[in-house]
Amino acid sequence: MKGSGSKAKRMTEGSIFKCLLYFALPLMVGNFFQQLYNTVDSIIVGNFVGKEALAAIGSVDSIINTYIGFFVGLSAGAGVVISQYYGASDDENVHKAVHTTIAITLIMAIGTTIISLFTTDIFLRISRVPSDVWLEAETYLGIYFLGLVGLLIYNMGSGILRAVGDSKHPLYFLIFSALSNTVLDIIFVANLRLGVAGAAYATIISQALSALLVLYTLIKTNDCYKISLKKIRIYPKLLKQIFRIGLPTALQMMVTAFSNVFVQSYINSFGSAAMAGYSSYNKIDKVCLLPLQSIGLAITTFMGQNIGAGNSERAIKGVKTATRMNVVTAIVLLTFLWVVAPYLIYIFNQDEEVIHYGTIFLRTMSPFFLCVAYNQIHNGALKGAGNTKIPMIIMMSCFIVFRQIYLFVISRVINTPIAIALGYPLGWLLCTIILSIYYKKVDITAHSVLSQK
Repeated sequence: MKGSGSKAKRMTEGSIFKCLLYFALPLMVGNFFQQLYNTVDSIIVGNFVGKEALAAIGSVDSIINTYIGFFVGLSAGAGVVISQYYGASDDENVHKAVHTTIAITLIMAIGTTIISLFTTDIFLRISRVPSDVWLEAETYLGIYFLGLVGLLIYNMGSGILRAVGDSKHPLYFLIFSALSNTVLDIIFVANLRLGVAGAAYATIISQALSALLVLYTLIKTNDCYKISLKKIRIYPKLLKQIFRIGLPTALQMMVTAFSNVFVQSYINSFGSAAMAGYSSYNKIDKVCLLPLQSIGLAITTFMGQNIGAGNSERAIKGVKTATRMNVVTAIVLLTFLWVVAPYLIYIFNQDEEVIHYGTIFLRTMSPFFLCVAYNQIHNGALKGAGNTKIPMIIMMSCFIVFRQIYLFVISRVINTPIAIALGYPLGWLLCTIILSIYYKKVDITAHSVLSQK
């Protein structure tokens, strides 16, 4: 059923390094353009509106991620199911899994949009957003949530494409929509002076465009993952498999993001300059982590396809190759950030206090990228093999329980912005240690969806 124009790629043969690199590169560039949405919003708002507006956009990141984290995790579960059936050349189940994925996305996206619009103020209170940025944060969130459907459809659709080895189409669509977002930001914020509302409108319009493009591709393909609108329905067996694998990751990402709302609330207590500096650091941090996360996503698909094809030895070799790639990348990134930290913060806002805070955050956090290099690979490999429950428990324990205990204690002993911010990388460190130990002891093939038939 594979069409001549298919961009899908089987990762079950050929050079492991090249398979991972060629899959990760367009994925990394694509994720870069996805991050460009909020980064461009922050740069333009920080320069044309002010540090309070920059602080407002930065303060709602964790709130937004609380909602979309669930769907990103669920799409990862759907991707594992699809990739394993695709690796096994089981076209019928690929077809059913794709249509089940689209059906649950449409249902849950509408419900999430409605719920989010009624809970905006609650989250802002939990985040302890200061009065001087409250109105702008509320405005940005209210508009952003109206565009959630487009964002979630894009993420689920691109997850389907990546599961079959096509990381190029999502890249093309993100480049187009990110450039659209940049142009709209300039028009709405710099020219029309619509402030944070203009930045939010630019974002949701661009996200809607990317959703339409990914749907068009899935409808027009001749491959087994082709979407037929009349056949969109939920297949119970596939739904169970998607939720078995995706729900632990979805809950982990959602609850972790929610816990970060509390972390943000500690930072917010230090005022708008610290908030703006932390927001600037966050945008840079997310962009710099993209190569590490992209290789982690590549190993998920690589693992899924090779286990689906019954080639566990190649799957395990892929993990070792991916780990080496990530470590080298992390060293390059942290060295670069240490040198140019103040110049990067300057791009967002020229206030001296903002630059001071942002530089300290960047230089303190970047050495811990080595931890991310390891845990992204081990987490990605376990997910690709269908093992998501234990990694979920490990990551939630480190990113939620440990961080909250740390923040509670440190805020009463050394209540400074940098001491508070260290809660993030120390969680990475603990997660890396525990996840590495678990990975070495587990049977990597025991949780495959093919073994659950």
